Amino acid sequence: MSMNIGAYTACLHNYDLAEALDILKTNGLTGAEVNVGGFIPSPHCPVDTLMTSQTAREDYMGIFEDKEMRLAGLNTSGNPLSPLPDVGPRHAYDLRRAIELAGKLGITDLVCMSGTPGSDRHAKYPSWVVNPWNGVELEVLEYQKSVVDPFWREMDLRAQDAGAKLALELHPHNLVFTPVNFLEFAERIDARNIGVNMDPSHLMWQGMDIIAAIELLGDHIFHVHAKDTVILPGIATRGVLDSSFGPVPDDPDVRVQTGMEHYCSSWPSDPAWRFVAIGNGHDVTWWTNFLRAIRDVNPGMNINIEHEDQSLAQLDGIAVSARNLLAAEQAV
Repeated sequence: MSMNIGAYTACLHNYDLAEALDILKTNGLTGAEVNVGGFIPSPHCPVDTLMTSQTAREDYMGIFEDKEMRLAGLNTSGNPLSPLPDVGPRHAYDLRRAIELAGKLGITDLVCMSGTPGSDRHAKYPSWVVNPWNGVELEVLEYQKSVVDPFWREMDLRAQDAGAKLALELHPHNLVFTPVNFLEFAERIDARNIGVNMDPSHLMWQGMDIIAAIELLGDHIFHVHAKDTVILPGIATRGVLDSSFGPVPDDPDVRVQTGMEHYCSSWPSDPAWRFVAIGNGHDVTWWTNFLRAIRDVNPGMNINIEHEDQSLAQLDGIAVSARNLLAAEQAV
């Protein structure tokens, strides 16, 4: 049975929606996930118009029907709990709207992130606690949970009302960034419509066993981002928590773009790891086993390629990832 393999269109921000769908279809993909807020804008989804017009929603879904492609999820990854006044409130607003829009469009999957509050109620910046061996950090975590938990209880209720499933990406720099973190969080808030977006790339560089993570999470996995990571020689002296990053380059031509107007900091010249196209970190056999494990959870799962390989142009990266992921699918 064929699996639902598509791609997240943020990397195709310079193409309109119809063009982006054509690119994905040409590469053998069947679905597209579009951004609707958070860190990056919404080049492929006119959220304001769709929120207010049933005709606009029908016309929008008609673009996918005409291209014989699925709308395979919405994405509003951001930090809805940031203490920065121009970030947290805006991302929380985007998330609430995205949940409502998902209901209006009849789309189930909505990718998001748990967010990171500050260290205390007076904090100016988000504070990510990596290893709370010191009791001070445990106090920070307790405060952050007191902010995160009620917020996501509200989002869970909103998702239930909309018929949406919120898939948290286990992305470092968030309070919830490991499978164990998620299960503890889900139990605290009695999550019903909040699960996980299984993006193995973030777990790879942390040294996790991805198949074991999938088996632990089981039906808590609601959505998949297919992205690869390669571990590099720099890990020998940098480790996986290296902080030797520089500022965003001034020259737009050498910036690493992860979406419209959103860029990565400058990586060290010999990093410990980096994101790569599917197959350039783990081979097709590895991805076959990954897809097999996902199929065992839910054979109808939306599995969307996310291209963030700085060594490949946008179209080349999608082509490489699609070719290798589809080869893996054939072997499942």
